[in-house]
Amino acid sequence: MKKILIIVASIATLLLTGCASQPTSTFQTFPAQDLSGLISSGQYVQKADNFFVINDSSSSMAEEYSGSGYPAQPAPTKFSVEKEILSRINLTIPNINLTTSIRSFGFGHCLSWGFTQLNLPPTPYSKPVFGSGIDNLVCASGGSPIADGINGTREDLLASTGNIAVLILSDGHDMDSGGVKELQNLKQQYGDRVCVYSVWVGNEHEEYGRTVLNRLTNVGGCGYSTTADRISSPEDMMNFVKSIFLKPGAPKAADCSALDSDKDGVNDCIDKCPDTLPGSKVSVLGCWIVDVKFDNDKAVIKPEYFPNLDQAAKAIKEHPELLIEVQGHTSKTGGFKHNMALSEHRALAVKNYLTEGSHSPNITSRGYGWTRPIDTNDTEAGRANNRRVQLQVNGHTQQLLQAQ
Repeated sequence: MKKILIIVASIATLLLTGCASQPTSTFQTFPAQDLSGLISSGQYVQKADNFFVINDSSSSMAEEYSGSGYPAQPAPTKFSVEKEILSRINLTIPNINLTTSIRSFGFGHCLSWGFTQLNLPPTPYSKPVFGSGIDNLVCASGGSPIADGINGTREDLLASTGNIAVLILSDGHDMDSGGVKELQNLKQQYGDRVCVYSVWVGNEHEEYGRTVLNRLTNVGGCGYSTTADRISSPEDMMNFVKSIFLKPGAPKAADCSALDSDKDGVNDCIDKCPDTLPGSKVSVLGCWIVDVKFDNDKAVIKPEYFPNLDQAAKAIKEHPELLIEVQGHTSKTGGFKHNMALSEHRALAVKNYLTEGSHSPNITSRGYGWTRPIDTNDTEAGRANNRRVQLQVNGHTQQLLQAQ
């Protein structure tokens, strides 16, 4: 029934517009940065073997883009910005062996009257070939049946081997919870091979769309969401491409005990969190600690911890792509249910503080009661250490679960 309504609405729109062609914008030349040196030196190695794009070609993408970072004549549409982002990615991808594909979703004449269209079948990557796939994205029309795009990609991946990066470009308009179930099915079929990334190409009044895309990337369990303006500069685009396709290498000649790549004071041999944000307080194994302790049976943050939390909020604000879980804990006194509720209140208090300071939509909270102590519960000092919160960042717990 939903698809019938989309068809009717799309046909009505086309009749009103007379199927007029959408204007083509000319963007300024993009000076892509070169990643090949990082690979040839062994500093980075390839981590993604497949790059599959799901592009929003629905009618909302034909609206003018009012964000920053993509000057063009005439003023660009969101759809043309999507294509420009893909072109900049293409210019920045280093010389690696890769299988690529581009699939779009929408409806109407722009997608040959289908809900999804394969614009570039899975094929070995080269800049000209990927560029031809971008050129096959001709215009935007119809509703937002992202579920069809994801299901089509799930079929496209059947012959793939190795790790898979799925990139979704959209404004998130009129998608609601669409795509979550289908992406869960894709993830279940291909497992840990799949990481999901997204780029929100929307305008200020469409902020809800960012939440929609965040929900989809969270299903992937790896990857992250970003926005068009945050990857508009050559340096930011280089870092985005690097995060999708490359991972730090391990040159055999290097002595890890003499290296501290993230400059956190912990050598690379024992650093369990090698990408710690600069200036963060870390544990003996190099993981970010937000050190907040609570009085017995209390969930009120004491003022002495405000500076530490302010520093954490500042770091999160500068890196909004991070997925943060604030984890609350208690000592083993009182009943189990009471302590579970208490730990949840502690986690929520810190989550609210960090969210207020960072405005990040990617912070969640969870209570663990007394199930994960870091010290003995037989002494007051040990119990005080257990009455705490800690962070999990992108799935990695940022504090040791045993006494130090």
